[in-house]
Amino acid sequence: MRLKFTLLSFLFCAFAFAQTYPSLNFTLLSAMDPNNDNTGADGRKYSGCWGWVQTSKSKEYAIIGASNKTYFVDITNPLVPVICDSVNNPRTGCTWRELKTYQNYCYIVSDDSPPNTFQIIDMSYLPDSVHVVKDDNLLFERGHTCFIDGNKLYVGGQSSSSAVLSNMCVYSLATPTAPLLLRTLSDDYPSINYVHDMFVRNDTVYASAGWQGLHVFKFDGATNTFTALGSLTSYPDAGYNHASWITNNGNTLVFCDEVPTGACIKVADVSNLSNIIMSSTVEPNSNIEFVGHNPYVMGNKWAFVSCYQDGLILYDISNPNAPFVAGYFDSYPQGGANFSNNYGPSSYRGNWGAYPYLPSGTIIMNDMQNGFFFVRTTLTSVEIPENPIVLNANVFPNPAKNDLNISFANPDAQYYSVDITDMLGQLVHTESNLNDCSLPITFKKIDVTNLASGSYLVLIKAGEKQFQEKIIITK
Repeated sequence: MRLKFTLLSFLFCAFAFAQTYPSLNFTLLSAMDPNNDNTGADGRKYSGCWGWVQTSKSKEYAIIGASNKTYFVDITNPLVPVICDSVNNPRTGCTWRELKTYQNYCYIVSDDSPPNTFQIIDMSYLPDSVHVVKDDNLLFERGHTCFIDGNKLYVGGQSSSSAVLSNMCVYSLATPTAPLLLRTLSDDYPSINYVHDMFVRNDTVYASAGWQGLHVFKFDGATNTFTALGSLTSYPDAGYNHASWITNNGNTLVFCDEVPTGACIKVADVSNLSNIIMSSTVEPNSNIEFVGHNPYVMGNKWAFVSCYQDGLILYDISNPNAPFVAGYFDSYPQGGANFSNNYGPSSYRGNWGAYPYLPSGTIIMNDMQNGFFFVRTTLTSVEIPENPIVLNANVFPNPAKNDLNISFANPDAQYYSVDITDMLGQLVHTESNLNDCSLPITFKKIDVTNLASGSYLVLIKAGEKQFQEKIIITK
């Protein structure tokens, strides 16, 4: 099963850069489209994606759901991504595949018709390979989505091999390779027909229940029961409640109604769950074919929303009553609002999902037809104070020829990153490393022999501290 794409990785990325992708405050780092021999319905080759940090080796990975397999991609250097391995699924031609991680394990569900399985993958052997530790339908065969909160796995729209449907199930991951069913939501609330997706924090479940709207439940591990905390079933421009995400402070929820097309993205005040109030509705354009699919909230300010043919759109939600578009990256040049409002015969194409939570700031996004993209936003996906604390650092020698040395007083941050950009703002080198907080000084040597002579900017980030300096490369 092991794949090591090096030359092919370069070719995929080179092809992507030859395309034109409309964007605002986003930079394309690289892209790949390796799945050329298998598609699901409507030409869909890719679906869900996620990210994982291997702290023991200071590496970052993209996990990519495809129509016939799941890819594990080393994006520690997002300019040159490397497919380390992939895992086949017994059901090819999949339209749906979602995945999440816990410790060093990846949990994969698919909602396509049988034969299908639930998979658990051990990623501890990366970047060399991954190992399959479970691939069967004993717990369940199909699941529409999954979410992991602490040591619990939630699966929405689950069905067994005998086609018994459960609206939502929760499993214990006390033994990560052997999930144990704790409870189904139907045990306590059989009136909820189906949970399409869910966001869970501290056992509070924000359940998107399709045509039944948004419902919030609390799972009590002591009594092994669900309790209803609140709901929002009637609201402006209501449709099929698809997915949601909440701010860090727990006050604001962003959710999308996937059906009908043209539905607005919703922002709600959930500070009082017994009285959920709509704050605002937003949409980047008024085209009736626009679709908001999956939201991902960063901190208390940013909401990344995967919007199919209109790409990944970044909203500033610092004022929930008046969100606005702060940036976007459109991975689907075949159609959409950025291309003469031509959405083609089907609206359900383009950006399915994203993952903006890697320490380096690299953002993973999946386009159903065009592959997986690695991007950065100039607004930064990690909330850094407007007046950041200056990192006590040195960059030398300057000018540099072969090696560039970086040293800084240890700020007691778990990770640090180094970005080098040319004077046009193009990223030419990036890395994110695990920081040894026991050392008083952190030292890093960077090979710059591949950089052409000229001026560059070096940006070092460690926690809330950062340092920037102009350097010169000579040959």
